[in-house]
Amino acid sequence: MARDSAHDIHPDQLLKAYTLGYFPMGRRRDDPKVVWVLPDVRGVLRLENARAPRKLRQLIAREPFEVKADAAFGEVIAACAAPGAGREETWINDPIEQVYRELHRLGYAHSVECYKDGELVGGLYGVAIGGIFCGESMFSRADNASKVALVYLIARLKMGGFRLLDTQFHTEHLAQFGVEKMADADYQRALAEHLSAPADFSKAPDYLSIVSVLQSITQTS
Repeated sequence: MARDSAHDIHPDQLLKAYTLGYFPMGRRRDDPKVVWVLPDVRGVLRLENARAPRKLRQLIAREPFEVKADAAFGEVIAACAAPGAGREETWINDPIEQVYRELHRLGYAHSVECYKDGELVGGLYGVAIGGIFCGESMFSRADNASKVALVYLIARLKMGGFRLLDTQFHTEHLAQFGVEKMADADYQRALAEHLSAPADFSKAPDYLSIVSVLQSITQTS
């Protein structure tokens, strides 16, 4: 289900929408209108079920990237909003980009970044609300950079006491990390259960050891 709204979004309006299960999308990068989406079925990762393919775990063990959190939120959302190979149009328009920058300033929106030789090559961002982290978008300019960022995000969320990672949609790509389909009725119950849970994105240290990251996920073939 989707509903159109006015161009501008207030941070309080966005946070309220998350408590009801809605999230915003633009129809195009250059279209200032916002569509409020409430999926009948969405993708959700119960963090205790998080896993990762063996080859990805082996890659992470070699530390291919320097991984940080909240070091370059503005650059991450700008990269997610920019067109790229295979995605000439993106859904992150100016009103959406601006409100998430404000949520980051207020301490609700967070990013995870991957660097190679000092250059930002991948990352993701989302919103922490109660014990749920709502993932919004990711980008990659180097092989596997967004996948590595996702695994580091999972580790950080588990250390911070989060219960669910809401990926909005279910895809085969996300399924390999343990993301499952959840009907809206079940998601609404999860919201009621976890919104008041004490969780802290910043509880994890700035630097996560490889051991702690790999211990946070289960190996799959």
